[in-house]
Amino acid sequence: MFRKAALQIGVPALLAFMAWNAYLAVNHLKQMQKIAALTLESSTIQADISGVLKDLTDMETGQRGYLLTENPSYLQPYTDAKGRIGTDFAGLRVGLVHRAERERSLESQLESLANSKQAEMERSISLRQQGYRHRAFMLVDSNEGMEYMDRARGLLTSLSAEQTSSFARLNGERNASLSKALTETIVANCCLLVLTTCLFGLIRYRGQVLQQEAAQSREELAVRDLQLEKLTSALSNQARSKTCAIEENARLLLQNYGGFLPRQGHEYAEQIREASAQMERLRQDLVGSSGSHSDAKAA
Repeated sequence: MFRKAALQIGVPALLAFMAWNAYLAVNHLKQMQKIAALTLESSTIQADISGVLKDLTDMETGQRGYLLTENPSYLQPYTDAKGRIGTDFAGLRVGLVHRAERERSLESQLESLANSKQAEMERSISLRQQGYRHRAFMLVDSNEGMEYMDRARGLLTSLSAEQTSSFARLNGERNASLSKALTETIVANCCLLVLTTCLFGLIRYRGQVLQQEAAQSREELAVRDLQLEKLTSALSNQARSKTCAIEENARLLLQNYGGFLPRQGHEYAEQIREASAQMERLRQDLVGSSGSHSDAKAA
């Protein structure tokens, strides 16, 4: 009874453990996907930061080359970077929209400085294009543009450091999540293995018990069939002797005293002999049916 109850409880428990194991796997997968998405977001922000720095550097390089040579071809890096920097800042703003207020503030300051730096470069290039070479170089010598650039590099370095810190934090979370997932998976699978082994043992034991009970039932049934067969045989023999005696007595009665019996008595004697013959045939039919049934069970 105890093993049967354990088996009835164990099967739902096994299903529950399987469901729990699947839940853990799905939960860890979602966690890893979330960390991967944040890591990709940080990588995109880092790329936008590098893009803004490259844009400012290319613009400054194009500005200085043109101021020195007055060759319009030197403005090509400046023109290209001027067309890219707006897109890079837009991507940076989108990437930082869910980040801390400090990072968004750094981006806002950086964009303001970039606009100021771009305005300073525009003024110097415009002066050089108008032929005011000395005034253009005086504007450069005022170090206004250098201050903008130094401050912009500082802000970019701070933003880059924030992303590096975010990378390190996400890497730690990923390692911790992997370690936790490994531990929970091992524990869940060990529990599942132990429970499955126990259930297999109980099922096997239950099958052996059922086989033993079936064998015992067959033995008891065979004993009862043998007893019944003996009883049937005894009753059959006794009934045969009785019917034979009745039939013989009826025959002797008719043979020895048939002439003295009235017609009705003669009929009664005939009926008794016919009834005993019918009883004998019925007995033989019953014995034959019982033998056929025993043979079928033995087969």
